[in-house]
Amino acid sequence: MEPIKKDAKSNPSATANLFSQIFFCWLNPLFRIGSKRRLEEDDMYKVLLEDGSKRLGEELQSYWDHEVEKATKELRTPKLTKAIIRCYWRSYAVLGVFTLIEEVIKVIQPVFLGKLIQYFERNEPDNMAALYEAYGYAAGVSLSTLGLALLHHLYFYHVQRAGMKIRIAMCHMIYRKALCLSATAMGQTTTGQIVNLLSNDVSKFDEVTIFLHFLWVGPLQAAAVIGLLWQEIGVSCLAGMAVLIFLMPLQTMFGKLFSKYRSKTAAFTDNRIRTMNEVVSGIRIIKMYAWEKPFAALVNDVRRKEISKIMSSSYLRGLNMASFFTANKIILFVTFTVYVLVGNKISASRVFVAMSLYSAVRLTFTLFFPAAIEKVSESYLWSFSHMQKFLLLDELVKSHVPLTQEDKKEASVEIQDLICYWDKVSSLLIFTSLPQSSLLSTVLGELPAEKGVIKVKGELTYASQQPWVFPGTIRSNILSFCFVQDMELLPDGDLTVIGDRGATLSGGQRARVNLARAVYQDADIYLLDDPLSAVDAEVGRHLFEQCICGILKEKPRILVTHQLQYLKAADQILVLKEGHMVARGTYSELQRSGVDFTSLLKKDEEEEGEKGEAPRSPRSRTLSQNPVRSHSTSVLSDGSIAPSIGCPVHTMAEETRTEGTIGLRMYWKYFRAGANVIMLILFVLLNLLAQAFYILHDWWLSYWATEQEKLDFHSSYTNSSNSTNGTITTQELNLNFYLGIYAGLTGATIIFGFMRSLFMFNALVSSAETLHSRMFNSILRTPVRFFDINPIGRILNRFSKDIGHLDSLLPWTFVDFIQVFLQIIGVIAVASSVIPWILIPVLPLLISFLFLRRYFLRTSRDVKRIESTSRSPVFSHLSSSLQGLCTIRAFKAEERFQQTFDAHQDLHSEAWFLFLTTSRWFAVRLDGMCSVFVTITAFGCLLLKDSMKPGDVGLALSYAVTLMGMFQWGVRQSAEVENMMTSVERVVEYTELESEAPWETPKRPPPDWPNWGLITFDRVNFSYSSDGPVVLKNISAMFRPREKVGIVGRTGAGKSSLISALFRLMEPEGKIIVDRVLTSEIGLHDLRQKMSIIPQDPMLFTGTMRKNLDPFSQHSDHDLWNALEEVQLKAAVEELPNKLETELAESGSNFSMGQRQLVCLARAILRKNRILIIDEATANVDPRTDELIQKTIRDKFKECTVLTIAHRLNTIIDSDRILVLDAGRIHEYDAPHVLLQNQNGIFYKMVQQTGKAEAASLLQTAKQVSRAQERDGSLIIFETAL
Repeated sequence: MEPIKKDAKSNPSATANLFSQIFFCWLNPLFRIGSKRRLEEDDMYKVLLEDGSKRLGEELQSYWDHEVEKATKELRTPKLTKAIIRCYWRSYAVLGVFTLIEEVIKVIQPVFLGKLIQYFERNEPDNMAALYEAYGYAAGVSLSTLGLALLHHLYFYHVQRAGMKIRIAMCHMIYRKALCLSATAMGQTTTGQIVNLLSNDVSKFDEVTIFLHFLWVGPLQAAAVIGLLWQEIGVSCLAGMAVLIFLMPLQTMFGKLFSKYRSKTAAFTDNRIRTMNEVVSGIRIIKMYAWEKPFAALVNDVRRKEISKIMSSSYLRGLNMASFFTANKIILFVTFTVYVLVGNKISASRVFVAMSLYSAVRLTFTLFFPAAIEKVSESYLWSFSHMQKFLLLDELVKSHVPLTQEDKKEASVEIQDLICYWDKVSSLLIFTSLPQSSLLSTVLGELPAEKGVIKVKGELTYASQQPWVFPGTIRSNILSFCFVQDMELLPDGDLTVIGDRGATLSGGQRARVNLARAVYQDADIYLLDDPLSAVDAEVGRHLFEQCICGILKEKPRILVTHQLQYLKAADQILVLKEGHMVARGTYSELQRSGVDFTSLLKKDEEEEGEKGEAPRSPRSRTLSQNPVRSHSTSVLSDGSIAPSIGCPVHTMAEETRTEGTIGLRMYWKYFRAGANVIMLILFVLLNLLAQAFYILHDWWLSYWATEQEKLDFHSSYTNSSNSTNGTITTQELNLNFYLGIYAGLTGATIIFGFMRSLFMFNALVSSAETLHSRMFNSILRTPVRFFDINPIGRILNRFSKDIGHLDSLLPWTFVDFIQVFLQIIGVIAVASSVIPWILIPVLPLLISFLFLRRYFLRTSRDVKRIESTSRSPVFSHLSSSLQGLCTIRAFKAEERFQQTFDAHQDLHSEAWFLFLTTSRWFAVRLDGMCSVFVTITAFGCLLLKDSMKPGDVGLALSYAVTLMGMFQWGVRQSAEVENMMTSVERVVEYTELESEAPWETPKRPPPDWPNWGLITFDRVNFSYSSDGPVVLKNISAMFRPREKVGIVGRTGAGKSSLISALFRLMEPEGKIIVDRVLTSEIGLHDLRQKMSIIPQDPMLFTGTMRKNLDPFSQHSDHDLWNALEEVQLKAAVEELPNKLETELAESGSNFSMGQRQLVCLARAILRKNRILIIDEATANVDPRTDELIQKTIRDKFKECTVLTIAHRLNTIIDSDRILVLDAGRIHEYDAPHVLLQNQNGIFYKMVQQTGKAEAASLLQTAKQVSRAQERDGSLIIFETAL
């Protein structure tokens, strides 16, 4: 496998000193680089030793294994939470000390503030002792802000890192488990679900660790605050605390409801991602069938249900945020209403101490505490149970008995009285794959034996029936031989990049990479599951003679094949029928016994010259006889391939990563996707009104306190002058007026706060819905080339992670940012109106802020983008591993794949670690600046003590202190919004993909078109991309109506490309005319729906059998049953529990390859089109199924033009004409009998390579076809449109 990346730089945080650790100074060099140029993966620091995926995963795995063992003894279900707690509780508990100290400082700070305001209230300008004491309190306020700044960010850095460690360990365990899943377990889960575990469920650990400590700190802090408030305002504080305590369960209830909606959403998200996985995997077939619309309807239906749940949970979030926004105002209103109604007078120190204490406890009580409950319940109820259920699935138990040297010499496979079931539980999995493949699965240990004995002596290696390749180069997929000629056709030889699922290789090339991998292993026993089916006769013969009977001649080989011409070379033949062994023996013994299989063989009249080959015995080999290796590769001890020194290794097309800031245009696109212009104006007005009333609420309280003080002063002055007359008058404020206005302002703040919040969430979730819909439609309309160069993981990442951000995280962050931003502006406006000189320190601080933000964002954006792109390979590696699970296990390569997964994880962790630390670097500096601002304000008030009123000091200082946390949060949220807008950017990028031609055009063909089936190619050139090589060169040919044409050629000759050009999967140059209609002038659906195809890789989709046959619901049940009967699947489908309504497993995996192919044939019968294309459809099926398909085609499609691509010459020898392609050009095109007269022709050579008996039989068939045509003699030649 390719190295994941070059050596990273060592991590400076490991060697940083204490000062550097506290202020994150060790990141300064990275910021300097980031400010000058775009950051690349090579700039990332190596992951810390204690954060390595392997180390963390193995540590947690040992705790989990211990828990499983213990639970088994105690007869209970193992609990994942117990294992996690045992593993991490010590390190996490230490972090609780940080929280405690931080919350203590928060409670002490308002006390200092109150004492400072009291100095101004006493108004003793000459008392120097009081002044020095006031300076002490000012220093107390300043130092507590500085302490908060440092502690808060150190705490957050460490808890987020703790969350990261648990997430990494869980991912390691999930992947490790995925490699061990048994066949039964694979039936209980899907690729989509496992990808979702890795993308969404594990990310809950990053969130839950942040808030967990507040579950115990919250109540302690509340008790301390009540004590202090009692001293300050007496019993009235209980009224405010009652509101706070009422709000807490209300928000906790919101939290629980929210997690209930989230769990429902997650089920729909799972479903959507699974469907998307199938759409992307089967896009070629979906396009050829013109099935985009039913799949769009399917995805849109799931998405609609998902969005309705997301909208409900977003409204809850909106209510939660609005109650957080208005909580302080409600608490103050209730507290001071009770305070004045019981006869107390309002004063500045009391108002502002109470305000500061409430805001200290409010954050914990209305944000952190409910968040802790929400995250814990969400994680525990949903994510933990998901992961626990997955980790408890059945594993495949393979006995690894160490082999002695003697065993290796006597390599053998022994089977007695074997009975196996694929799945005894589910009645769905009735169809086994072909019994031969099941037998190999049993030998490999994939299919457990129900009864009987199977003994294997020696190391096994395996080539699967469905070739599996992973993204990377051919060399990394282990290239061997018999590929040399093809390799010359590939632009980069063995360093050619294989796309996801081997998209850039033909079927035959994939099969040979698959076989090469098996042969490259120096094993004792070779299990080869039909490796010759996907290659043409010449290559098949070459592979059989040079490889299977050449290089491997001294080794025992078990070959499953449907190609009977190879049976003579076998030492022993086993004939299986419907899971039973019906015959066994050598070729000559079976011929003499007259078993059924001989009827499938042509009797070989002539003795075939065997080139003097000695009879082979599987046991007569010596260990020195190793296969000859290709000179271009060297062998490592574990059998993997090391690239030759100095060779450049290509990787997959890089994921795009845009640079620079997110422009205003992107924000406009985002908003306009969810709201029109009038709604956006309303949106601005609501925000301004909510903020205006929020500010007026505080201003009114300050005004009231000032008026009360003036009145008290005036009263005391009047009374002192009147006391000489003996008359004392008491003046009081009109409480009804002041309270009435105060209540009105509180009401308005609540109404507009809630309206603004709900309105914004609605608009932003609507944007997510619209953008997903546009992205999905764009993906459906983009040419197939896009899917060949982009791995599934990369595309799914946009539909899972990026859409996940748009659905839930971005709306919340955005609303929070708008709220905080407006509050910051409000705070500065109020403070500067009270004390104009406060603008003097605000302006330089603001300029510094903006500079620091720009400096930070340059680096932060790149780190975030690298984090997003380094996440994709983790998913790609997981999904490609799941596809090739059988092969990975057969090669005992689990450890190697686990190492690659860990390397991908470590690369992502490098980016994630920097994402966490750069955020903290920024926040510490912001809060540091804010504490400077608080210090200037506190000491400034004392320097200007003569001109300051107590109310002004209280307002200025309490606002300065709230500004401290709020300003840095606002700036960080603005950076966070910008970081998350990269997800919008990535989604918008996929909404603007290149689109293929329109599905329908104004020029529609006649309804009965094509009624003849005449196809003309006129000077057609075809390439898979605008800058790619031309794969069809100047093709001119005519396929007559009702004609059966076979298309043959070596692998990579352009056979499938001819079909791609006909279906316009990419636009060909030149003209293709079908029944006098130029195909390039009509819509793609009009073209594709009028041609039927039976594809090379039969694809069934999750859903009912009915949907798989007839997604548009155009046919009656009678038609569907008839079609199934004609392909002999009726009985099989009738046995299913719900017949046509039975849900199929993922990718139809509960059907054998042959049965899936028959379903594709049934689809073609239902479509009743005049043109049928068969693309190597019978390559992977047994002769009986092949014969059935051929017979059905002859009977049901005799009025159709049929083009058949085939490697088995016996399937196309009875065609009317045969088209022979070579390197993208037509080499010869005529009736088979005529082609066989030309002994220099490619076709003649291909026939000769099948062996003398087979060649004679093919020649005989060609003669018979020729005679029949002569008798018929009345072929009408249509005028071509040429």
